[in-house]
Amino acid sequence: MIVGRGEALLGRLVLVLLMAVTVLPFVSLLATALHPSGTYPQGLSWPADPQWQNFARAFTSADMGRLLWSSCLIVVGVVPLALVLGTLAGYAFGQLRMRGSGVVFLLFVLGLTLPFEGIVIPLYYQMRDLGLLNTRWAIVLPLIGLFMPFAVLWMRAHFVTMPKELVEAAQIDGASTWQQLWRIHVPLAAPALSSLAILLFLWTWNQFLLAIVLVDDPGKRTMAGALGAFQGQWGTDIPLLCAGSLLILTPTLLVFLVFQRQFVSALLQGSVKG
Repeated sequence: MIVGRGEALLGRLVLVLLMAVTVLPFVSLLATALHPSGTYPQGLSWPADPQWQNFARAFTSADMGRLLWSSCLIVVGVVPLALVLGTLAGYAFGQLRMRGSGVVFLLFVLGLTLPFEGIVIPLYYQMRDLGLLNTRWAIVLPLIGLFMPFAVLWMRAHFVTMPKELVEAAQIDGASTWQQLWRIHVPLAAPALSSLAILLFLWTWNQFLLAIVLVDDPGKRTMAGALGAFQGQWGTDIPLLCAGSLLILTPTLLVFLVFQRQFVSALLQGSVKG
């Protein structure tokens, strides 16, 4: 497609504007984090004497080393199990012909409309009755269930576009349904699985509401739950809060930067297949 010079220039201007809108909140966070602790910076202003030690103070004040380990345990409990269950269910909906599968899949899709805020109170009482309140299981188990609608929808969108010739060739060779799944479909689904794993990691790592409501012990929460440590009885230390937010964001930014090529590739693959 031939694009005119004016259209190309307009496209670049729109991209620069979108990039500025995306980057501006991070710049504001960094500038605020470098102000003296206990102050209330007004607007977007760079401090005359940047307080880089605020990052070390925020790390120590919120005990982020302990929360980093806790977040890793929660991610390890959520992501692998959600990937396995989402793959199995997505394969069943995308490749197997089951009676009533359309209705069941519709119920899964309806799960996407459930907001965390709307079910957190019932979850609190369920976890209390199960004796799991104030444990990491109170975060892991609800997250697996809440991620299932998206995981199933994501994996089904991949499996439903697989060529039927592959399945027919495997069936002629005598492969069972289980063998078709693990030896043919799962290896070919690596881009979809990797992108889904990145999304589940980001959502689990940044989980704040469930960690605050269902777990009282700050040492068993996620990294995002550490932000509550900067909320005092009489006020909030804004510079340390911003420094802590940047520290919490760092692992997710690193994961996205390292795996961005696989993530974008999977998204583009899905958009082409429809």
